[in-house]
Amino acid sequence: MATAKLTLTLPAETWIGDVSTTYPDAKFRVLAALPADDIGVGLLELTAADLPPILREMDDHDGIVHLDLLRASDDTCLVEFETTDPLLLLSVQESAVPLELPLTITDGDATFEVTAARDRLSALATQLDLFGVPFEVEYVREMASSESLLTDRQQRLVRTAVECGYYDSPRTCTLTELAAMTDVAKSTASETLHRAEGTIIKRYVTDEVAE
Repeated sequence: MATAKLTLTLPAETWIGDVSTTYPDAKFRVLAALPADDIGVGLLELTAADLPPILREMDDHDGIVHLDLLRASDDTCLVEFETTDPLLLLSVQESAVPLELPLTITDGDATFEVTAARDRLSALATQLDLFGVPFEVEYVREMASSESLLTDRQQRLVRTAVECGYYDSPRTCTLTELAAMTDVAKSTASETLHRAEGTIIKRYVTDEVAE
């Protein structure tokens, strides 16, 4: 498994590419999306200083077959839409990569993370190319499984520590209580936690540098 961060440049001929570049200061936040036959159905939160002209342009666009305003305030509204060009949705569907929502689009660009097997990420890249969606890969990170990151004892102790409130602030479980819960000596619990925490922190720092 790997996590990839991608930035897509949505084609100008799509409604979202066209409208979001026409109004570059607006924020289009896709909250839900699903394919339905040859169209895509979505729930969109739109934030902009002047909403009416953006909504009119969306409603008039050839790529939008239905637009329903569900809720609106001064600078934010919620709409349901149906589109004939759900390129991103079709790409992830064809490659069997789960799309993590919400997805924010501004000025024609969408940046998001996907987690999948390497071959599925490769299939997603192929589908984006086929649909003519330019993209840049900001990073690809291999995901270490918990089994390879921590030992069985470390996993059990860290999980119990989280569940009992050892890491809460204020702390609701002492080291002595944690040791008793896991049936180990207090010194063993302390040393095991220290090693596990060190491993987790080192992995976090390594991932941050990789970005």
